[in-house]
Amino acid sequence: MRNFKRDRSRGFRGQNNRSFGQYRPNRSGGQGRYRSKGASLNPLMFVKKAIDVVEMPYVPANSFSDFPLDETVKKNILVRGFDKPTAIQDQAILPVLEGRDLVGLANTGTGKTAAFLLPLITKVSKDRSQKVLIVAPTRELASQIQDEFKLFSLGTRVFSTLCIGGASLNVQARELSRQPNFVIGTPGRIKDLEGRRILNLSQYGNVVLDEVDRMLDMGFINDIRHIISFLPKSRQSLFFSATIPKETEVIMQSFLVDPVTVSVKTGVTPQNVDQDIIRTRGKNKLEILHQLLIKEEFRKVLVFGRTKWGVNKLEANLTQRGFKAAAIHGNKSQGQRLRALNMLKNNEVQILLATDVASRGIDIENVTHVINYDVPRTYGDYVHRIGRTGRMGKKGVALTFVD
Repeated sequence: MRNFKRDRSRGFRGQNNRSFGQYRPNRSGGQGRYRSKGASLNPLMFVKKAIDVVEMPYVPANSFSDFPLDETVKKNILVRGFDKPTAIQDQAILPVLEGRDLVGLANTGTGKTAAFLLPLITKVSKDRSQKVLIVAPTRELASQIQDEFKLFSLGTRVFSTLCIGGASLNVQARELSRQPNFVIGTPGRIKDLEGRRILNLSQYGNVVLDEVDRMLDMGFINDIRHIISFLPKSRQSLFFSATIPKETEVIMQSFLVDPVTVSVKTGVTPQNVDQDIIRTRGKNKLEILHQLLIKEEFRKVLVFGRTKWGVNKLEANLTQRGFKAAAIHGNKSQGQRLRALNMLKNNEVQILLATDVASRGIDIENVTHVINYDVPRTYGDYVHRIGRTGRMGKKGVALTFVD
């Protein structure tokens, strides 16, 4: 390829920091330090060769048939082709079935959604008076939890309502009036429904907070505290997060009682994602992207941009060049966003362009590449973006354009 250079000349630094700013050398000529409010991230943070080591496969202590799950749920698991539980499922399902509070620390793509849905659907199928509230940071993640719920609950006559922004509040209110056992939603919409007296949170004795670290990053800490304040004192609480910053610890203390902790977290960035940078050196980024996307190995690609306008423009340019592409961002309706996601899932498009609204909650199989067309604002955003590839043990590639 012409006009750009892939840079593998330096190692990967600063993985344990939450976010970084502009790189500034120190006086001794060493690695230097980062300002937390700088204009850019050090490109060396985006270079890391995937570790080519043979990892011992996780050997679960249980099979799905061993768990005292609802028999219909077990059949649905078999229909989906699952034979062995993942680590988080193997270690979390039994404590949840026993009614324990739980902290689940897991990287994205480890199967944690099933780890809480399977036992909670079973709990409700045995006692129809039980109600479950599941709170997720983004519409996309909430929608995908809803999709998985429908698959695992098929035939159990246990129903759910999805409560997210961008969809009709009146429709959601009508569905809630039917008293579904599960409510799955985002913090803002759940708070809104509670404030309108449409959703009575005191009825929900089972609560899941999913990807709490991301909810805090997105500024939902007050909404989460508000929601927790209306929950019944006697409840089962499940708490999932990839990291435990101080703000998260405060919420944990008010939310959980004598929790079981299950940790299957392996690192800040996935070990099986080959991370590299592409130095554009003032060349046309669109031409460089074009040259990448015509390569055979770029079969299913996520391209991240910083602004809605930039993502829209890039979608138009790629479509004009003959690529099959779709875009999601905050100005798209929920229906448009879901259609774009499904088009990538079903291989109707090769490329999904997104702002960071989609960096969490997208669970699409076999994403071959993540391309950071624009450098992310923080290292945390970078980690969330590249977590869309290399999922469930598969290899992936993450490329970041830098000048």
